[in-house]
Amino acid sequence: MKARRNKKQIPSFRKLLKTSKVKLENKLKNKQFKQQSTLKKYRKEQRKLRQAVKDAVSKRPIPLEDPKGKRPGKRIEREEEEEEEALPLDMMDEDDLQLMKDLGQRASFLTRDLSSSEPVHVKKRKREHIIEKYEKIPRALQTAPEKELIHLLPIKDKSGIIPQTREKPVIDSNQDEEDQEEVELEEEIIEDPVRELTLEEHLTERKKKLQEKKMHIAALASAILSDPESNIKKLKELRSMLVEQDPDVAVTVRKLVIVSLMELFKDITPSYKIRPLTEAEKSTKIRKETQKLREFEEGLVSQYKFYLENLEQMVKDWKQRKLKKSNVISLKAYKGLAEVAVKSLCELLVALPHFNFHNNIIVLIVPLMNDVSKLISEMCCEAVKKLFKQDKLGQASLGVIKVISGFVKGRNYEVRPEMLKTFLCLRIKEIEVKKDTEDINKPKKFMTFKEKRKTLSRMQRKWKKAEEKLERELREAEASESTEKKLKLHTETLNIVFVTYFRILKKAQRSPLLPAVLEGLAKFAHLINVEFFDDLLVVLHTLIESGDLSYQESLHCVQTAFHILSGQGDVLNIDPMKFYTHLYKTLFKLHAGATNEGVEIVLQCLDIMLTKRRKQVSQQRALAFIKRLCTLALHVLPNSSIGILAINRILMHTFPKTDLLLDNESQGSGVFLPELDEPEYCNAQNTALWELHALRVRVASHFLLRHYHPIVQRFAAHLMAGAPSEGSEALKPELSRRSATELFETYSMAAMTFNPPVESSNSKRKDKVIQGDSFLNEDLNELIKRHCNEVDTHLPLDFTKYLQSLLR
Repeated sequence: MKARRNKKQIPSFRKLLKTSKVKLENKLKNKQFKQQSTLKKYRKEQRKLRQAVKDAVSKRPIPLEDPKGKRPGKRIEREEEEEEEALPLDMMDEDDLQLMKDLGQRASFLTRDLSSSEPVHVKKRKREHIIEKYEKIPRALQTAPEKELIHLLPIKDKSGIIPQTREKPVIDSNQDEEDQEEVELEEEIIEDPVRELTLEEHLTERKKKLQEKKMHIAALASAILSDPESNIKKLKELRSMLVEQDPDVAVTVRKLVIVSLMELFKDITPSYKIRPLTEAEKSTKIRKETQKLREFEEGLVSQYKFYLENLEQMVKDWKQRKLKKSNVISLKAYKGLAEVAVKSLCELLVALPHFNFHNNIIVLIVPLMNDVSKLISEMCCEAVKKLFKQDKLGQASLGVIKVISGFVKGRNYEVRPEMLKTFLCLRIKEIEVKKDTEDINKPKKFMTFKEKRKTLSRMQRKWKKAEEKLERELREAEASESTEKKLKLHTETLNIVFVTYFRILKKAQRSPLLPAVLEGLAKFAHLINVEFFDDLLVVLHTLIESGDLSYQESLHCVQTAFHILSGQGDVLNIDPMKFYTHLYKTLFKLHAGATNEGVEIVLQCLDIMLTKRRKQVSQQRALAFIKRLCTLALHVLPNSSIGILAINRILMHTFPKTDLLLDNESQGSGVFLPELDEPEYCNAQNTALWELHALRVRVASHFLLRHYHPIVQRFAAHLMAGAPSEGSEALKPELSRRSATELFETYSMAAMTFNPPVESSNSKRKDKVIQGDSFLNEDLNELIKRHCNEVDTHLPLDFTKYLQSLLR
């Protein structure tokens, strides 16, 4: 026999769906009932408020002429009686009160409400009276208050589903309000006067409050970090402390909350941008984990947005210097809060370039780069430089460059030079050049069918076919798209940079931005289109010849010109002799004072002009530059002397025949003309590098002393020996392998200390101080004493006799 089926079956999905719908409907009904009850309460309160206002304002109008009340005393008594009669109106029902108002308005034209739309002359029936009309109005019965129902889960029976409800217990709101008012009155009565605290007690109380706030901030931050998805709502609680109202700790607490939120967002923010959900995505059913993730993302984005708005408002308050109504924070504290807010914005700019609202942060930071406050300006400029250095793709850099370019143009190029100097930190080494990339990355050729049939067996052809198919699929999935996108972004960024530079060269040649522009052109000159080279070189030469530039600006012009000529400019037929002449003439403007820092630009120019273009440089030009550089090394600081001697060492290796400057004999006709500014015609072959001997030793009181800087002395001795690569006069690897610019920076004395430090003497301290003739030799000392004692003072001095004996 067949086994009996179990009557108790598992409910189907359709039945479960029905019950879930009933639950949703019940929830919806409960929500509607709650809304209706709150609306009723609100209407009741509004009605009471309006009635109270009407009672206070409405007074019975006094007619213009009162024949019976001519005497003022009777009029005053009658007005008091009318006021007493008007008092019971507060206790009347609404319908009765409305009727009385209607009767009062029909009294006369003067007392009628002019705003009512009812006509004055209404047709009246003869036998109809106003009281009869009032009796016909239906009375409102005093019914019990409507009770609110709570819908419960239904009961399933054979007949069907039976809905279940329950009455919600009614709370007497009037009684609660009265009790609350009584409690407030009692609190006001019982409240004691505030005791005045001493300064010490006040500081102790402030320290205690601050410690409690710190612990609260730390607890919230720890909870958020431990489980961000579950505790994302605590971000709102922490952000609410940005409006701390306690005047004792308000400034400190707000600063702590700003920094804490900044670090929290840096830690819990995902590595992708959160986009808003579409309507279709919101309506689809998802799992609990996905729903939890969506709630976390929505809460994070909203709180991050509010946090950035708070920081922006702090900066605006400081700029506008408007005191808030609460007066919790003084105007002096606005600057400190603004500095912390700007620092947090800079940190978020660098740390979260991929996240939402990054463009909004850029719009806030860029104007602050030109701020009057030097601290805030430097802070924002450093943040932008850091962003440029670490941005590999170029998306964030492009956004910043667009805003800076527009800001500079909008201010008519009257901004800080530091804004344009940030462009030097851009990581742009290549731009979109399709031919070059195709030549470098040539596509791999696959074997044809004939080649396979000749060289491979049947099984090998089968494997080869599968391998080539897989390789094609992998090539399609490669990161070539990201490389193309990177080149495209870099190209667009560089175009905006050059547009800004060229605008300043054209319209603002006397602007303080010119050195930054020339320095930027020098760095990115190899990426400029060849079509602009000729015009750009003409502009640079015109700027130099104008005489309006400082020595540093003119050096930047020379550097930019040779950067252009060292790259794609080799194909141009341009004679750069005028730039060589200008650099040769500018060298003697440098000295150990304020212009000492310009030596670094000179070293970079010499490397491009002489070393890298050695095939286009004549021997006469190289000799002239070596001689003038050695002269310059005598009157600059030690680090500059080291850099100049290092570049001379490279030039002596690059042009071996320049060793004739180490010989005293002249090598041709003419005399060396050091005052001539033309390096080709100054006859530098007829001189010698006597400056090296002065750099190695110096004469003082007929004694030869070494130069006080050991590295300068070492380089001078090395060059005097002909700059050998081996032997006793050769340089150590730490000196020979470094470039001239690196040596200039390494041995800088900007910290006002000896570099390298002076070695301490090992001699022991002597108790007795040697004085007078103790420094002389003992034999010499005895001889001096003997001759001094044996002088014959009794004999007369006859100089003529002594002179005659000498003549004989």
